[in-house]
Amino acid sequence: MRKENKTAFCGGIDVGGTKIAGALFTSQGRLTGRVRVPVDKGTAAQPVGQIAGIIRGLEELAAREGGEIRAIGVCVPGIVFEKTGKVWAPNIPGWDNYPLRGRLAALTKTPVILGSDRDAYVLGEQWRGAARGLRDVVFLAVGTGIGAGILSGGRLCRGSRDIAGAVGWFALDPRFKTEYAAMGCFEAEASGASIGRQAREFLRTGAPSSMKGLIRGRLENITAEAVIAAARSGDRLARFILDSAVGYLAMGVANIVSLMNPEMVVLGGGLFQAGDILIRPVKREFKRWAQPIAARQVKIRLSALGENAGLYGAARLAWDAVG
Repeated sequence: MRKENKTAFCGGIDVGGTKIAGALFTSQGRLTGRVRVPVDKGTAAQPVGQIAGIIRGLEELAAREGGEIRAIGVCVPGIVFEKTGKVWAPNIPGWDNYPLRGRLAALTKTPVILGSDRDAYVLGEQWRGAARGLRDVVFLAVGTGIGAGILSGGRLCRGSRDIAGAVGWFALDPRFKTEYAAMGCFEAEASGASIGRQAREFLRTGAPSSMKGLIRGRLENITAEAVIAAARSGDRLARFILDSAVGYLAMGVANIVSLMNPEMVVLGGGLFQAGDILIRPVKREFKRWAQPIAARQVKIRLSALGENAGLYGAARLAWDAVG
């Protein structure tokens, strides 16, 4: 009797600093069964149990769909050491050189492929997003931190120790500040977290700003989103802070363009959800700093997949692994 062919799926799981999302994907990139849960940070092992639970749920869903999962891609917010299967993810307690691949292998029979979140972002956009089909792409993720996923000649660029793409450490200002030692110059000057921090520091000195009406006496209420909202309403301090960030973002993009000569730089992460107030000046200003021929031919695009870029990219990691 002829055996019926089953539909093949791969799973994608995106582990973030606050949430874990998962979904099934066909080889053509059709998404189904998306789930999302908050990260349990009680111990290093608890997020592993959550990932394993999502894998079991995706396996059951694949079976109900008349198919089977061939592999699961899991991306994490940090560094994946490919040879050892260990990870460094500072936003998850205990994940410092943590043996994630081994822990998951003990909990599931489905093959697990690990990758960094920035690798997943660029793969997702190349597969089903803004950079579809391109071979030389950089995804610049600007949120709480800053990092870049790099495709060169269609292959992920990971570096000799899997740390390539740590562009938050770009040296963009020779006037070294104490905070650069902890996070790098680019990240200290232009990340979402740093924009909020800079606004709070100015307000502590008594600088006039409409942002004071947003804090209700609590400086911790000032975030990058609050700065952007104030800038849109014409607040001078907020505008000054964003103009400074734009200058650093433009230099960062220019350095990427000059170094990698990509076909496209995709801008993503929470900060770029602010839209044209940041994107238009960055697209204009980076050309002042970049190699002129590379700057003329590169395309600068906003992420088409948004918060789902990591999910798509994690699944693509799995599909690439199984051929």
